[in-house]
Amino acid sequence: MLEVALRHDFNGFTLDVAFEAPAGVTCLFGRSGAGKTSVVRAVAGLLQADEARISVAGERLDGLPVHRRGIGYVFQEPRLFPHMSVAGNLGYARSGMDPAPVVEMLGIGHLLERRPAALSGGEAQRAAIGRALLSRPRLLLLDEPLAALDEARKAEILPYLERLRDAAGVPMLYVSHSVAEVARLATTLVALENGRVVRVGPAAEVLSDPDVAPVIGIREAGAILAARVVAHHEDGLSELAAAGGTFWLPKVAAAVGSEVRVRIEAQDVMLSAARPEGISALNVLPIRISTLREGEGPGVMVQLVAGEERLLARVTHRSARAMGLAEGWQGYAVVKSVAVASGNVGG
Repeated sequence: MLEVALRHDFNGFTLDVAFEAPAGVTCLFGRSGAGKTSVVRAVAGLLQADEARISVAGERLDGLPVHRRGIGYVFQEPRLFPHMSVAGNLGYARSGMDPAPVVEMLGIGHLLERRPAALSGGEAQRAAIGRALLSRPRLLLLDEPLAALDEARKAEILPYLERLRDAAGVPMLYVSHSVAEVARLATTLVALENGRVVRVGPAAEVLSDPDVAPVIGIREAGAILAARVVAHHEDGLSELAAAGGTFWLPKVAAAVGSEVRVRIEAQDVMLSAARPEGISALNVLPIRISTLREGEGPGVMVQLVAGEERLLARVTHRSARAMGLAEGWQGYAVVKSVAVASGNVGG
């Protein structure tokens, strides 16, 4: 269990946050200036908060000097020692821990003799994560570790971060302003706005909450659909089994039988009162409306229940009135297969 309670007054800004999270990846999400990095710096001891209570697995960290907190910190930039090889950087941790499992997990075995200047951004960041892990941290802090990478490098490193979440056994506090990253990685999501916690809970619950949509960003709001890969078909589509029914996507990079997360953006979900026929979209799920939230603009954010999963749909006020949308309304959600980008599917 990670427990954080902080209060700190800056010039014109007050940070006042409190949250608890179970093991896994706790993502701090919010727009620039929400207070994400300040929370991480306070946890690390780099910011002496006016009031602080920080504990990991019941052990208090606040009050301890930085070097005794047992925290691994990964920044936006890898910050590797340029005069050392990757192996030398990993060895700098000096914890006595066997590096082989970490090297294999992060896929950096072929990079050990290279120096940082010869690495891509994604390779250097994986080496930096490995160095942090080999210090035997009780908590790993990652402050927007993908922010400096282009889309190709982000796609390269995200599977390793998913592997790290599932296999490393080290709790992580992860800062991001990318909804796609959060949807793929987060166990627990802490949504921040203006230095306050707006919502905290399991990632799927928070992302499907219409009240959190303004914090996420209306155009980026969307929910996570949990699914299992059933088959990869010769026409390039993958068949997935979800609680609400069968779901079809362009071939996903996961083996048959794998559990995956699919982020479906609210703007890509269309509602129908009757099961549609003669349409090109392959994904049609029976749904029930659980909540509606009207925005200040022309849109309505609608929370849908599909089986045991929750989705979001964004429709206009005009459509909502014409269709008689209300809590308890039953119909169908329609999602085009090609509307789901490959970066929105993860393990």
